[in-house]
Amino acid sequence: MTQLPEVPPAGAGTPDVELTGVRNFRDVGGLPTVDGRRVRHGRLYRSGHLAHATAEDTAFLSGLGLHTVFDFRNAADHKLDGYDVELPGVRNVSIPLSDPADGAEFWRLVRDGNIQQLRSILADGKGAARMVASYRAIIKDRTAEHSRVLHALAEDSVPALMHCAAGKDRAGLSVAVALLAVGVEKEAIEADYLKSNDAHRRYKVRRSDTSSAGMSDEVMELLNPLFGAHPDYLAAAFATIDEVWGGTDRYLLEGLKITPATREKLRERLVEVA
Repeated sequence: MTQLPEVPPAGAGTPDVELTGVRNFRDVGGLPTVDGRRVRHGRLYRSGHLAHATAEDTAFLSGLGLHTVFDFRNAADHKLDGYDVELPGVRNVSIPLSDPADGAEFWRLVRDGNIQQLRSILADGKGAARMVASYRAIIKDRTAEHSRVLHALAEDSVPALMHCAAGKDRAGLSVAVALLAVGVEKEAIEADYLKSNDAHRRYKVRRSDTSSAGMSDEVMELLNPLFGAHPDYLAAAFATIDEVWGGTDRYLLEGLKITPATREKLRERLVEVA
């Protein structure tokens, strides 16, 4: 019989659980804020999709007392992986965000392309450049979606779990925006973001050619910009905030329509009392 992970008591730190069918799960509690406080444990979680959650995974997630699951995947993701398992009593909110590697033809080449085709779309920095551009675009163009998430967290949606497909890019940016709003240090946001590179967390690369040639070191190196978390990507998102709005405060107020009162409500829900 599979051993169920132990659900922590309310308010306690969630252990670094490795779930069977859900990758990249973690509690962002404990991250430091600029005013010397920390994010409360058991309030905000992140992960990859829940479509392949096992019965044991589902039991563990159901025991966390979640109010809302935010799913940032789009229709193409749902077609590829399926819809999330249902967690009893938990509200599911779908807010599709652009996949950094969006495009049916692009993903077809990632899955099915030979080495020459992969070189043509990913070599010489093209894969990383695509990711940087997408992070910038999500910050600049998806203000309505991020505003919706932050207002929901401020009102009634915690404890919350945010996820996309791999739990790295779309969920990573949404978590980063929430953490910026409550004053978490950027270095701490980056450190949490880079945990998505841990071997047990990474989204599994899917290739139709699973031979040694189809999964060669060169192929994996070409695909790494798409499936890895890189500091340059998050730095590009932060730089976009500064370039477009002149800093985090104006980004939140003018870009996301988050008033000082709403930010205070977010801190009350997500940050430890001083």
